[in-house]
Amino acid sequence: MKIMLLYGTETGNAEMLAEDIMAELEGEHEVECRNLSNFEPAEFDAGRLHMIVCSTYGDGELPASAQPFAEALKAAAPSLSDIHFAIFGLGDSEYEETFNFGSKGMAELLASYGAVQIGERVTHDASGSDMAEDLAFPWAAGIVALAGEKIGEVA
Repeated sequence: MKIMLLYGTETGNAEMLAEDIMAELEGEHEVECRNLSNFEPAEFDAGRLHMIVCSTYGDGELPASAQPFAEALKAAAPSLSDIHFAIFGLGDSEYEETFNFGSKGMAELLASYGAVQIGERVTHDASGSDMAEDLAFPWAAGIVALAGEKIGEVA
């Protein structure tokens, strides 16, 4: 399966996790990993599954590297009805009023242009006892399996 693994990060944690997920998947799949700041909405490809790792910053905003992408998406306002995505969020429940709002906002933004979410958004809590990888690796494997069932083997 062809997978575009995108990340939105402020401090580098989402980038490190995305790279770890890529290492887990690339033996069996064709995986490309990119920062959302270096990804244009026109680059979405119906022939790929788009997996996104996104942190939250400030008062529940998208992280700095995801903001230019979000603005470009709003400006282009493309139809993403043939795009399938999954999202994993990084946050800290110490900020309970905005916990994991970055990934929630990204998922809502993509869905508002017609993109179809595969599986549930899974979130990691930096104040919890789990390591991000302990949640992200099973999430990624499950998403790939679910995508295979729902949309077939993405070319």
